[in-house]
Amino acid sequence: MAIAAKSEQVWNYRGLREWIDAVDRLGQLRKVTGAHWDLEIGAVTELLCEKYKQPPSILFDGIPDYPKNYRVLSAEIETVERLALTTGLPPRISPLEFVQRWRHKVRQIKPIEPEVVKDGPLLQNVLTGDDISILKFPAPRWHEEDGGRYIGTADLVITRDPEEGWVNLGTYRSMVHDERSVGLYISPGKHGRIQRQKYYDNQKSCPVAISFGQDPLLFIAASIDVPYGMNELAYAGGVRGEPIQVISGPKTGLPIPANSEIAIEGEMIPGDLKEEGPFGEWTGYYASHRRPEPVVRIHTLMYRSDPILCGAPPLKPSVGQGFYRSLLRSALIWNALEETGVPDVTGVAVHPAASRLMVIVGIKQRYPGHAKQAAVIAGQCRAGGYMGRYVVVVDDDVNIFDSDDVIWAICTRSDPQQSIDIVRRCWSGPLDPMLPAGAAGLNSRAIIDATRPYERKDFPRVTGMSPELKKKMAQKWEKLLI
Repeated sequence: MAIAAKSEQVWNYRGLREWIDAVDRLGQLRKVTGAHWDLEIGAVTELLCEKYKQPPSILFDGIPDYPKNYRVLSAEIETVERLALTTGLPPRISPLEFVQRWRHKVRQIKPIEPEVVKDGPLLQNVLTGDDISILKFPAPRWHEEDGGRYIGTADLVITRDPEEGWVNLGTYRSMVHDERSVGLYISPGKHGRIQRQKYYDNQKSCPVAISFGQDPLLFIAASIDVPYGMNELAYAGGVRGEPIQVISGPKTGLPIPANSEIAIEGEMIPGDLKEEGPFGEWTGYYASHRRPEPVVRIHTLMYRSDPILCGAPPLKPSVGQGFYRSLLRSALIWNALEETGVPDVTGVAVHPAASRLMVIVGIKQRYPGHAKQAAVIAGQCRAGGYMGRYVVVVDDDVNIFDSDDVIWAICTRSDPQQSIDIVRRCWSGPLDPMLPAGAAGLNSRAIIDATRPYERKDFPRVTGMSPELKKKMAQKWEKLLI
């Protein structure tokens, strides 16, 4: 597919602070002074995300009870421009253009191992022992029924596989317990949880480091589906084309981004559990109850002067959070379809209002069963397999990023009896609101074939202008349309 010509300006930046400056130049930064850490930061974030379909990044300062310049950044990457900026693509492109460019870039990424340095901004302040207090930072209570203050919603949880030696970065929620400990919830099947369990199986403590403010590219790498065994720091280095600078944690030896704003290192001890949650999750529900979860005992606290805490509070998906994940995941599913031999895929859209729960695939039909083949693979590949619910396949004349167009296709090109199939016993997890408490992490998937029936040669023609006439008329009547 040809990509429309757009401005090719790509802003290079180093670290979170230069990224914020670039976002400000884009006109997409909102500064808020005086919001309290208890509910107000979360409420303002939710209000702005509800008001704007593509909300600004929000930088909170002057937070009561905390020094000036102890800041919180939320809604980091919720527009295609900011996502493109972060991944090194031209900011002025459409969502479909981003998905196209990113999926091709992903295929060309050659991981670059991080560079270990002896010093960095993160080491401006280093505390140990009784001097440690994670309460120095304005960790918000994001939602009214959250079980506590969550310092880790856009974090990097860094662990090392004790058997294979590779380092994993994951974004897992972390709740403040007290000055020197945080709770850490990791969903079943995630790489960090697998690594932790390997330590526990041998009755060993699991060393861990967590960064709470960093380059948004590292947050992206930690929160998307990077192949098993790949270090996300090397992946991010491959995206950037140069190594990510890291320090070696003084207690754990784990690689921690040298430009991080705030980071801790410590250990998780087998059997050391504490009540964690509930927490308003990405599904738009308090989908997990308060229950015992592993505790991180903090041995070292490091932070930059005037630190910035990053937050990505999950909101109801229809409010506008998770847009960036939808585009990134769309690209990975599209690549998976092509890599398994599905031809003529014209687009993939993970619907932002449903997050992982709905995938829309556009195809140009070539043979009987083409739509079913695309649907099954999109719903079961690594990027689309976790906690999915619906896969809809449409023809190439349907705009997959337009919900009304997709619903029109479902309602006019599918028959409930003939066009819907159910795939049972698929990969789900504890955050699925439809699973009863304590149930196994299994769900079902609905596949909806909303393409014209392949065998129907007499299917009615669609009304409306042809693409050629639409282009001609739009040019002629351009002033009327402005």
